[in-house]
Amino acid sequence: MSEWAEPGSAASPAEEDGGFDTVLVLDFGAQYGQLIARRVRECRVYSELVPHDLPVEEIAARRPKGLIFSGGPMSVYVDGAPRPDPRLYDLGIPILGICYGAQLMALQLGGTVAKTGVREFGKTTLRVTSNGLLLDGLAGEEQCWMSHGDAIAAAPEGFSTLAATDRAPVAAMEDRERGFYAVQFHPEVVHTPRGIDVLKNFLYEACDCTPNWTPASIIEEQVRRIREQVGLTDKAILGLSGGVDSTVAAVLVHKAIGERLTCVFVDQGMMRWKEAENVIEMFTRHLGIPLVAIDAKQRFLDKLVGVTDPEQKRKIIGEEFIRCFEEEARKHSDARFLVQGTLYSDVIESGTRQAAKIKSHHNVGGLPEKMGFELVEPLRLLFKDEVRAIGEELGLPERIVWRQPFPGPGLGIRIIGEITAERVDILQRADAILQDEVKKAGLYRELWQCFAILPVIRSVGVQGDERTYAYPIAIRAVTSDDAMTADWARLPYDLLEKVSSRIINEVPEVNRVVYDISSKPPSTIEWE
Repeated sequence: MSEWAEPGSAASPAEEDGGFDTVLVLDFGAQYGQLIARRVRECRVYSELVPHDLPVEEIAARRPKGLIFSGGPMSVYVDGAPRPDPRLYDLGIPILGICYGAQLMALQLGGTVAKTGVREFGKTTLRVTSNGLLLDGLAGEEQCWMSHGDAIAAAPEGFSTLAATDRAPVAAMEDRERGFYAVQFHPEVVHTPRGIDVLKNFLYEACDCTPNWTPASIIEEQVRRIREQVGLTDKAILGLSGGVDSTVAAVLVHKAIGERLTCVFVDQGMMRWKEAENVIEMFTRHLGIPLVAIDAKQRFLDKLVGVTDPEQKRKIIGEEFIRCFEEEARKHSDARFLVQGTLYSDVIESGTRQAAKIKSHHNVGGLPEKMGFELVEPLRLLFKDEVRAIGEELGLPERIVWRQPFPGPGLGIRIIGEITAERVDILQRADAILQDEVKKAGLYRELWQCFAILPVIRSVGVQGDERTYAYPIAIRAVTSDDAMTADWARLPYDLLEKVSSRIINEVPEVNRVVYDISSKPPSTIEWE
């Protein structure tokens, strides 16, 4: 198995009869590889990102309705540049090449790729000379986004040239008879306004895909799969965080097997203000899902005394969660299955051929195999936006569905330094003010994340004519589609002023508020 589909992971929805049509995106190291897969799914067609060297036999066995060659950072002429197996062209499956993928197609099928030495980058005017199938519906001139050095100078025999730009004589081409299509520009980015139409032409017309990858159909399919995996009598247990991922996973599994699911909620004392109480109330009173709540606040604090290294914090918090969970799991010895809310992006970012490991995700391989459970991961093939859509379809409240991502170690990695009960309390109160004001301003759902950070340093201030020596609070707010990249949010000055004033006035231990204006990369979203 490849690193993109680990043993024990959820099967592709297309691997059984009655599943969804699938389009595979072959990853050549593209900056936008994951985005291509997401855009295909937005067209209601299931898509997966797979390594470019996935064996042809495995690709054929998965019966995709189409293949997409992603872009990539290299020149096709560089020694060792990744290339697809030429046998892919003989499978009879429609293929769309994007940027580097388009150049590979041209080169391998007998066209000419010129080493121009001149990059074409950014917004560019695309001149459409023939719409063909791929560009059907586009005007004579359209805006597109380019990012390339080499360019296709001549299309292979059998191809029709559809469009050009000032520096790309073959900006789009197709061989409709063989089912090969290529664009030098990036249809997946927002800077190509009609890009989604290009993808739809390929998916619906070239590949004959059925657009049935919808929240309702995903729920139906996952419930069926969960019932098939767990069976009619076995029981399951789930480690609940209270976030949208674990909550949606819990509701899906409960929908499939009912009271045979037990959720275990470990309150490690580092959640947001009154969040633990809200989680317990929602599950017990509103959702009616069996829940065991464990108050482990002091236990976690005791383990973290004197610890300042961020990765050590993560390991200690993750390890202690496992110990707490194990102790409770022993009381449920008849539970054979463990449910986890792992997402597709977790799997990719936690380490693949194309994505270096940045930090540990404790949903991926978080609980040890020795616990003896079989994993149920109903969200493993889904992106965050798809999980939210499913949550809405399941009728979950907005405050859960649109709850911003929250790290497993909680506020423990937003206290930059040693964690103490006092510092957790300070950060909880400051963060609650930030959340309150952002929601009042109507900006909460526009942000991927916004949160407060407590650096364990002190600075001088003046309050009430007296000198103070207190903590600063840093505010972090970012916009993003999937957390792989993120830009700092341009929050209004009057909002920042209100947040700062309230925190300093209502949290006496704080005398300074600062705003983080760094993006990812080079920074990460979290500080630790």
